[in-house]
Amino acid sequence: MAKPRQGAFLIAQMHQISGRIFSRMLKDFHIDTITPSQGRILFALWGKDDIPIQELARKTSLKKSTLTTMLDVLEGSGHIERVPSGADRRKIHIRLTARDNALQDAYRQVSRKMTDLCYAGFSEKEIDAFEESLKKILKNLKRSEQEMGGSAPHGERTKP
Repeated sequence: MAKPRQGAFLIAQMHQISGRIFSRMLKDFHIDTITPSQGRILFALWGKDDIPIQELARKTSLKKSTLTTMLDVLEGSGHIERVPSGADRRKIHIRLTARDNALQDAYRQVSRKMTDLCYAGFSEKEIDAFEESLKKILKNLKRSEQEMGGSAPHGERTKP
């Protein structure tokens, strides 16, 4: 009989515990206007700002309905703004505000602390191998979601 594997269960536990720790760290840095989930959206925008909602959905792996709700909250609290695209006014771009740019340095410090905590005791080689394994798992999950008829964020297609 094959040994039972617990990868998905362990990842789910890591997600829950790391979310609680990350929330506490945000509070320690006096960041109380965003949640870790909202921070994921902002983090993606800090990498590339002024992008269409569809691209942001791909970067965050959020469904459009979930993303739209979170963007409503972020817009209401002054972190982002929705701007019609210059090329196609039917497309909406998401842009960071000055308020959010001031938050970026503190949020990145919290992210670095969290990364250091997670990778304590790992060599660079172990980190690289671990992250490559996670990318394979993510690719498998995206492909399975697509095959099951679930929608990848806005037309994102995974190759078999």
